Amino acid sequence: MGRLIFHVDVNSAFLSWEAVFRLRYLHEELDIRTVPSAIGGDRESRRGIILASSIPAKKLGVRTPEPIVDALRKCPELLLFEPRGDFYHECSHAFMDILREYTDLVEPFSSDETAVDLSECREALDNPVGFADMLRTRIYNELGFTVNIGVSVNILLAKMASDFTKPDRTHTLFPDEIPAKMWPLPVRDLMYIGRATATRLNDLGIHTIGQLAHMDIDLLTPYFGKSSAGMVASANGIDDTPVTVERSELKGYGNSTTLPENITDRDEALRVILGLCESVGSRMRRDNARVRVISVAIRDGNFDKLSHQMTMDNATSITNELYGYAVRIFTELWDGRPIRALGVHTSGISKDDTRQISLFDTVDYGKLEKADRVMDELRRKFGKGMVKRASLLDKSNDEEEE
Repeated sequence: MGRLIFHVDVNSAFLSWEAVFRLRYLHEELDIRTVPSAIGGDRESRRGIILASSIPAKKLGVRTPEPIVDALRKCPELLLFEPRGDFYHECSHAFMDILREYTDLVEPFSSDETAVDLSECREALDNPVGFADMLRTRIYNELGFTVNIGVSVNILLAKMASDFTKPDRTHTLFPDEIPAKMWPLPVRDLMYIGRATATRLNDLGIHTIGQLAHMDIDLLTPYFGKSSAGMVASANGIDDTPVTVERSELKGYGNSTTLPENITDRDEALRVILGLCESVGSRMRRDNARVRVISVAIRDGNFDKLSHQMTMDNATSITNELYGYAVRIFTELWDGRPIRALGVHTSGISKDDTRQISLFDTVDYGKLEKADRVMDELRRKFGKGMVKRASLLDKSNDEEEE
């Protein structure tokens, strides 16, 4: 049958992963996927946006990525949970690791969706749907969450198929199924067609993918230029994009937070920076990575940005070491103006664990890193808020990972 491509998409990823954590590690009885619930920011301050919602919440109108205040207005009983980033990363890696047992050609598009080329997998070629069902069952049995799998001959059609009825389904969209399954859909549903383009197509009387598939490219060119041919090709299911693992390497790790209100107290700002360094360091330790460059960014009450970076003496993932440099940068950078947002970012990733030791340096870096890893494991098992440094006990922030 030539190429065989799967598109695997986790159903309501963050919500599903939070449910797994609460059922498996906190031993809660309630599966939050069965009630109106969502992953977002802080309920009390009512700031942030909805990152994922359960099917019951979606039925009540809760959508991604609407403001939390709007979601609570629609659904006052909504259960709202802060994102548990480190555990979500583990879930993402775990389901992709299962896929890599069958082929090296696994290309993540994001933490919760990936394309898989199974063209050389005889078992999959013999029975594509049965193989996809086996993968769905295995992921659920081993990891506790469900996925949709789209099956086809290229990435575009597999992606389109995975977006059909959810959750926990296998769908095919082979070329001979395009007229019945894809052409009746709204043109906005076509991969690569954005909202503005769809609106313009609608204005031209093109409302379905089938109508676009049969359009004369020359008639579209005055409105869409060179992209016209690609749009018509996509509407006909034509896509020769390869599945590749040659992705650009991660350039660094970073976290940022927007504060509920402006702050002018140095100690309070440093507590926020310590929390950001702790989250950044945890993610580096998870990946066995270290960094050589660290930067701090400040946005004032007018959201004007100040930033500065520094090259460290040694590549590190130790929270205290990252924090020490971040404090130095912050001290040089901050001019006393009110702070509304803070960020800590890193670059210069290294897998090298060697360290230049000064004769006058009495710090046991190995002991510090071991302590950090113990704290990481405790947080993974019992939740981010269960283990905190004393200086962080009175503060918590919603962070945006990069």
